[in-house]
Amino acid sequence: MGKVVVVVTVIGAATACAVAALVVHRCARKCGRRGRATAILKELKEKSETPTWKLKQVADAMCVEMHAGLASEGASKLKMLLSYVHSLPTGDEEGLFYALDLGGTNFRVLRVQLGGKSAGIVNQEFAEVSIPSHLMVGTSDALFDYIAAELGKFVAQENQDSQANPGRQRVLGFTFSFPVMQTSIASGNLIKWTKGFSIDETVGKDVVAELTKAIQREGLDMRVTALVNDTVGTLAGGRYTNKDVIAAIILGTGTNAAYVERAQAIPKWHGPLPDSGEMVINMEWGNFRSSHLPLTEYDYALDSESLNPGEQIFEKIISGMYLGEIIRRVLCKMAEEACLFGDNVPQKLKVPFVLRTPDMSAMHHDSSADLNVVGSKLKNIFEISDTSLEVRKMVVEVCKIVATRGARLAAAGILGILKKLGKDTISDGGEDQKNVIAMDGGLYEHYTEYRKCLENTLKELVGEDVSKNTIIEHSNDGSGIGAALLAASHSQHLDG
Repeated sequence: MGKVVVVVTVIGAATACAVAALVVHRCARKCGRRGRATAILKELKEKSETPTWKLKQVADAMCVEMHAGLASEGASKLKMLLSYVHSLPTGDEEGLFYALDLGGTNFRVLRVQLGGKSAGIVNQEFAEVSIPSHLMVGTSDALFDYIAAELGKFVAQENQDSQANPGRQRVLGFTFSFPVMQTSIASGNLIKWTKGFSIDETVGKDVVAELTKAIQREGLDMRVTALVNDTVGTLAGGRYTNKDVIAAIILGTGTNAAYVERAQAIPKWHGPLPDSGEMVINMEWGNFRSSHLPLTEYDYALDSESLNPGEQIFEKIISGMYLGEIIRRVLCKMAEEACLFGDNVPQKLKVPFVLRTPDMSAMHHDSSADLNVVGSKLKNIFEISDTSLEVRKMVVEVCKIVATRGARLAAAGILGILKKLGKDTISDGGEDQKNVIAMDGGLYEHYTEYRKCLENTLKELVGEDVSKNTIIEHSNDGSGIGAALLAASHSQHLDG
């Protein structure tokens, strides 16, 4: 009997030791995983750091590239395209003006009634139209005839409050958001179609001429007086309401910048100097690249797997299309190397671009005690259930690191523009001169933490005195109303 007791005791002790060893092993494994996840997060933070001195290096590099791009074609990663916009709206414009905004599978037509200095924008109306898929791959005539027909329907809806003067030709501003080599304020040759369009016969042709021929076939008495992109339109819209606007930035799915340059500071401009002495430059700043940009392994991987490797590097680290994808790649590495979401890597976490920036923003802004929003996003997007509060906090921290880097670099880009214009310091007698940046785009408008970080960083970079005179204003719907305003200012210039 004693032997039996001894054997049972030994077996029980052995079992207890085994259970204890398993618990210790699991704890050690868990601690190891947590340590690896923390190490990945720490490395991300270090590689993404944007101290003030580094941001000023980025701004200096931006300024150098701006000078190079203005000197000659192909001399810089920044294209610094001539917009041929030399007469920005002043607020004196009066009359009825139209705009056509073609940038994807839908297009918009707008009608704007301007009442001059005293009344401003009296009335504005718009209609949005879908383009049938077969027209996106058909013929040039078929596409532009369809657009002209819809434009004609919209013109026919003019009422007595918004009607063109009898006998006066209607004027149209054309926002065309595809790659174009602009040749004048109202002409530009299509370089290539994007966004699902593929009409080979249009490539190399003047898109304004194509639209004008369709307008004539439709029997409309209308002329195009301005061909612009959305960033130049935003600048025009901002200048109309505020004469101190010097630049415009788009921060949305993509990003770009335009600003007002002295014509004499553009060596590659060989035509006669415009009467205004100014020219709006479309920077195409998304293509900026510098050794000073804080790039991580996730950025290099994203770029190499993209449709345009080596291009649009600045855009790929600051704009809405890519921020969520950077987050996904970081979380995927944590899942693979630190088992952040369990022993198996969730399949949905391996799908590129499954995490959109609006969802990233929602997680970043989650202020609930147990981070409910983060939990629901992880479940709905990646099918990851039952995450701990510790894991959710780690996800929020990744969002914060990536968004902060993007916002601070965007601010450095703005400083680069201010430097180029000599407006990063206060000159003698310039204490009261305001420098306004017109800002548009869903990322800036809806991602509150990103917007606040950008604005605070710009103040940090320019200093207290300059920051008092440097103002960021939200300029909504620039691509539409800005085109109508430019049609107005340039039609009056032509009439004069």
